[in-house]
Amino acid sequence: MPKKARRDKRGSSPVRTGPGRISRRVDSVKELLARRAPALTRVTAHAERAQFWTEWLSQHLPPGLRPRISGVVERDGTLVIFAESAAWSARLRYSVLELEAQIRAAAAGLTAIEVRVRPR
Repeated sequence: MPKKARRDKRGSSPVRTGPGRISRRVDSVKELLARRAPALTRVTAHAERAQFWTEWLSQHLPPGLRPRISGVVERDGTLVIFAESAAWSARLRYSVLELEAQIRAAAAGLTAIEVRVRPR
């Protein structure tokens, strides 16, 4: 019985491999991330603003309140400062009221400042 032609055998790859294949340049991770820049730019901008406010608040708040802040977010012109409990939120709210003029001077685009509770 004659052998079957190669195209009829199972297990062979339908894609041709060999000298006729067109080689494609391998992209680096940096190039792949650069293509997605609009989405990543927004994320990195939010992270940079959060880092800025965390450092700013740690310099201007009383030492007892600094470790009680569980996060800082700036979005849509509102600065949201998160405290780890309701009791610390109340204390933080009073301290932020005293610093409100300085906070608004640090970022002219802020329309509101809020203090919320978010446990760690």
